[in-house]
Amino acid sequence: MAFSKINRRAKIKRRIRKRVTGTSKMPRLSVFRSNKQIYAQLIDDVAGKTLVSASSYKNKAVEKVNKIEQAGVVGKEVAEKAIKAGINNVVFDRNGYLYHGRVKSLANSAREAGLKF
Repeated sequence: MAFSKINRRAKIKRRIRKRVTGTSKMPRLSVFRSNKQIYAQLIDDVAGKTLVSASSYKNKAVEKVNKIEQAGVVGKEVAEKAIKAGINNVVFDRNGYLYHGRVKSLANSAREAGLKF
């Protein structure tokens, strides 16, 4: 098997998901990062449902800013929606990405907006 970025990330993702699971009281904050957009969602793995989600896709607040600032806006938005839904504590799932750049920006802004993880 050739080692590509995709295979490496999949291996890291499996390692993380062995330990990180979300419940209704403490859902999993999962981050997906494409080349142009960033997505975040709170997932209850026990019920198999997405509780809250936010993204930079078709978001008027992030049209004219760089990607790291976009991630910050998405992190703040997902935290506000979560608190409105009565969720304060989450477990962070970086989804195989390095905790750096956009992923770090999203996590830090979610913490500043009131989420605990």
